[in-house]
Amino acid sequence: MSENVVHLHKHTEPPTVTTLTVVPDPAPVPPVPLWIRSGRAIRTAITHETTKTTARAMARHSLYVAGGARIVAKRTWDGRTAARYERMLRAAEAAGNFEAAAEWEERGQRFREARHRRRMDLLHSPLDAAKGAAVSAGMGIGGLVLLGIAMAIATKDATEVVTPLMAVTKFINLMITIVRVVWGPAISVGPFLALLALWSVGAHQKAAPNWALPANIRNGEGEPITPSIVVKALRDLGIPALRNAIKEMGDAGASMLSPIRIAGCGVEVDVTLPSGVSTIEVQNRRRKLAENLTRHEHEVFITIPTAARTVRLWIADSGALDEPIGPSPLVTDETLTADYAKGKAPWGQDLRGDAAALSLYQRHLLVTGLSNQGKTAALRALALWLSLDRSVQFWLADLKGAGDWRHFDGIASVLIQGPTDDHVIQATEMAENAVTEMNRRLDVRQKDPAAKFPPLIVLVDEAQVAFMCPAKDEDGRPYGGSKATSRYFMAVRKIHNQGRAVDVLMWQGTQDPTDQNLPKLVREGAHTRASLALGTEQQSRMALGDKAVNGGAAPHLLRQGLDKGTLVVASDGIAIPAGQASITVRTHFIDDDAAEAIAERAKALRDGVTTLHVVDEGEERDPLADIASVIGTAARVRTKDVLARLATLSEDAYGKWSFIDLKRVLDAAGAEPYKSDGVMVVARDRVAAALANRDGDGSASAAE
Repeated sequence: MSENVVHLHKHTEPPTVTTLTVVPDPAPVPPVPLWIRSGRAIRTAITHETTKTTARAMARHSLYVAGGARIVAKRTWDGRTAARYERMLRAAEAAGNFEAAAEWEERGQRFREARHRRRMDLLHSPLDAAKGAAVSAGMGIGGLVLLGIAMAIATKDATEVVTPLMAVTKFINLMITIVRVVWGPAISVGPFLALLALWSVGAHQKAAPNWALPANIRNGEGEPITPSIVVKALRDLGIPALRNAIKEMGDAGASMLSPIRIAGCGVEVDVTLPSGVSTIEVQNRRRKLAENLTRHEHEVFITIPTAARTVRLWIADSGALDEPIGPSPLVTDETLTADYAKGKAPWGQDLRGDAAALSLYQRHLLVTGLSNQGKTAALRALALWLSLDRSVQFWLADLKGAGDWRHFDGIASVLIQGPTDDHVIQATEMAENAVTEMNRRLDVRQKDPAAKFPPLIVLVDEAQVAFMCPAKDEDGRPYGGSKATSRYFMAVRKIHNQGRAVDVLMWQGTQDPTDQNLPKLVREGAHTRASLALGTEQQSRMALGDKAVNGGAAPHLLRQGLDKGTLVVASDGIAIPAGQASITVRTHFIDDDAAEAIAERAKALRDGVTTLHVVDEGEERDPLADIASVIGTAARVRTKDVLARLATLSEDAYGKWSFIDLKRVLDAAGAEPYKSDGVMVVARDRVAAALANRDGDGSASAAE
């Protein structure tokens, strides 16, 4: 009998149950259809870079043939017609070079006359050719017969008479046979040779669309400059003596080159030319040299250093000169100040990318160029920097009158703005007043050689308006012109002659220079001469002088509209590489808002300047009111400064005033000058109170 055992305690852990989970196999991925896989493969193959490069190369070389055919056709057309002369004539007229235009017109006329003679000769040439052929054949046969007779007599064989004729006949037959054999292959190979010649022309000229060209050319990246590329570019300039010398050199011309140096956004290399090659020949081929170097013309600069038979090439990185330069330090550094005597104005950058700073100390200035190229902006940038020197005084005439110089209201003691004859008259009288001030300073300097004077900048923008002004004064003297009777011309000449000795300086901005609107004596009186883009080489010589242009300066090669603000500068006030006569500067552009901010900083440095806007010497003066106006907003002004400002305000009324005259007027009004920090000063509050009391009492003006 079996017995059941009953357990009285409860198991705390449940019995372990093993559960098996069956995971089914994943469903098989359906195969990608063949047409999809084929499409993907085809797309990958088509879009692969190697395929693109190969297709581009095939298209490029095919298009080289078409481009070569076009070039050959154009050359043939130019050679057969006067199209080349017409094209050069239009280019010369567009550049304003009428002498070259006349020369090309004359060459075209000579070509047409010679072509007409050749065509008329063709009318008679068939008959002449037939006669010539008959005569030649007769003489030839007769000569052969005579030769045969001589042979027959010598050999005593009559059959020898026809031997020379038979020999010539056999030779002609042989030539015909050779031609028959060669003619077939020549006909077959000839088209391929012609296509190869056209391809060579197209490949050399890169005659294919931009998308088909290699990446370095398509992206505007010129080839890196190496000695071999420079030598090849020089060899292909079209100068026979240079080409032959390079071929004869054992090192293939490398000995001509100095080491290639990194220079800013480009490279620089000196080239010592072989004997028989002049530097001017290389300078005159600047465009061809640039194209040989895979650069644009404006990206290659040729200057003449001190070494004989040497040219210095500066070659920009492709496209680098089209990139803007940074803002002016005047804009980015609000703590920047100026020092007329020792400082230099931060004007821009040279082609090396280095800062280009200009010293203005005792230097007359001339800035010229075509209209709307940045002349006023370049001139204003210098004036804005110098305005941060509180000792510098400005007398300013803007004969454009467009408001470009409005920021100097409150900085300049005189500000004339407008293009009319009245404004020119005022500008002329301003320049003549500067001559008077210059003479006064010279008199003081004779008595006291150590005397110092505050710098006075007499600035006339759009000075060509003054030189071309037809107005005359009551004595019949013209204000404009370039003769000794011209008032403006003579005032400028006097300042140029003696002004720098006493820090009276003439700054002028003018456009499109000619002998009429910028006389020779005036332009040559400037110590610093700068030019933006110009139209002709003759204008470049007017702007910068023959020495600078002969040394490589070429503002006429700057691109009008594209090289705005780029100046070619000839001056000893700027660092110019040794041996060069000029330097190219890309100036910082300061817009109107930034100019206003800089002008406000300059005004804060000054003791309040009341700007005279209209020069009128004929009106009756109110001395006390004039004293109040020249004091401006300053709390007090030294008496000698008050006298100087009064003389600027009206030379006729106050030019001869002394301290005694000033004290007499102030004492009579109850605004006596007094000492402050050891110097005599005039208080603004005292003068204002005297004016208020006088006007309130209805009293007369201050004592005479």
